[in-house]
Amino acid sequence: MHKTFSQISEDLKSGATNCETIVSQYLDSIKSQSALNAFIHVLPFEKTIARAKHIDAKVKSGQYGRLAGMVVAVKDAIVVKDESATAGSQILKNYVSPFSATVIERLENEDAIVIGKANMDEFAMGSSNENSSFGPALNPLDTSRVPGGSSGGSAVAVAAGLSTTSLGSETGGSVRLPASFCGVVGLKPTYGRISRYGLIAFASSFDQIGPMGLTVEDTARLTHTIAGIDHRDATSASSPVPNYADELKKGVKGLRIGIPKEYFGQGLDPEIRAGIEKTIEKLSKEGAVFSDITLPHTEYGIATYYILVTAEASSNLARYDGVRYGHRSTKSVTMADMFIKSRSEAFGEEVKRRIMLGTYVLSAGYYDAYYKKAQKVRTLIKKDFTQVFSQGIDCILAPTSPTVAFKFGEKSNDPLAMYLSDVYTVNINIAGNPAISVPCGKNSENMPYGVQIIGKDFDESMCFRVGAAIESLR
Repeated sequence: MHKTFSQISEDLKSGATNCETIVSQYLDSIKSQSALNAFIHVLPFEKTIARAKHIDAKVKSGQYGRLAGMVVAVKDAIVVKDESATAGSQILKNYVSPFSATVIERLENEDAIVIGKANMDEFAMGSSNENSSFGPALNPLDTSRVPGGSSGGSAVAVAAGLSTTSLGSETGGSVRLPASFCGVVGLKPTYGRISRYGLIAFASSFDQIGPMGLTVEDTARLTHTIAGIDHRDATSASSPVPNYADELKKGVKGLRIGIPKEYFGQGLDPEIRAGIEKTIEKLSKEGAVFSDITLPHTEYGIATYYILVTAEASSNLARYDGVRYGHRSTKSVTMADMFIKSRSEAFGEEVKRRIMLGTYVLSAGYYDAYYKKAQKVRTLIKKDFTQVFSQGIDCILAPTSPTVAFKFGEKSNDPLAMYLSDVYTVNINIAGNPAISVPCGKNSENMPYGVQIIGKDFDESMCFRVGAAIESLR
């Protein structure tokens, strides 16, 4: 069912539909398109329909939440009470969460309906969804191509009409890249804007939950609901949350938008470059003022990112040892044996690779040479963005990805080539700034690509404002 939340909300208010019908239609779509493998787990039919009926009763009474009628797919790294949470890994195959993430509580408080747990790269480690231990989700626009990762299932659910919106998570581009590959909207919020409580950790100083939708407006409305301080997450920020929907019709007249030369160099697909240049021309005609800018430490982003996130992953994933929860090897004799075999049996190859890399860069002889140096470069990358915004630039416009979605197997045997898929996204995660990917056009093979708008810290409003303007000009 390809309807925006705005359309569904109007139908609900007018009595043209109800939540039970909406949920039934989505469940039918999930069943008929099960080959896409968008979900690791779909919530039980009886449970979902019972919740829909409960919300219908509230709608009839006139006392209902602002997200009534919104059906949400949730990345399987975000926990939902009494439902499985695998993070795409065999090590958590049978884990059932005893609590819900803050974002889930906030969604349900506003009468949204969670329909299922979306497929993902194992522990969010990947750019293609090929690292899911439950098999990859398929791009609904061309099933021979990847949907992007790690939030591939979340993007597929929205693009294929299996949910109204979805939640993913970002560590280095895992919302924006799938959004670009599947032709939907995806926001990476400022670090601290949305609570991480209930998000299974990959790299805690990078991880952020991010919303996805068919339109900028749907994504803005979802963000408005889930954003804000949460005392259960010590890194969540107290910065006030504006009503993002109010920003959508302000246009771009008078805005100063930076164009970073480092994002338009070698490696960018010529068709994507041409499409983004056309978008720049259209925005110029609407009154936006463009300035060439430089982010001089961009070239160090990939190396810095993969040192820091693997170090954090090495620490975070140490908890999966076969003792408290998750997979425990049946072939172990001693306790040490249990630790080794439980992890060796249940972790996938990419997760093992990153744990080893992270353990190496944190080891006594290499800490200063790698981890400490990478933290210093992280500061320099953040200063690049701070410097640009201090010169009166309102936001930055850049490609989301150097290519459209690639074919399955094309990069899976070359980890470095796969890592370079994130070349335009990781620096924003390193810096912590917000960024939104909005569909920009399609190439000669009819595959979509996105353009990203990067904002100042806690200025998601600007991302939504410019994103809405780009959307209206397509």
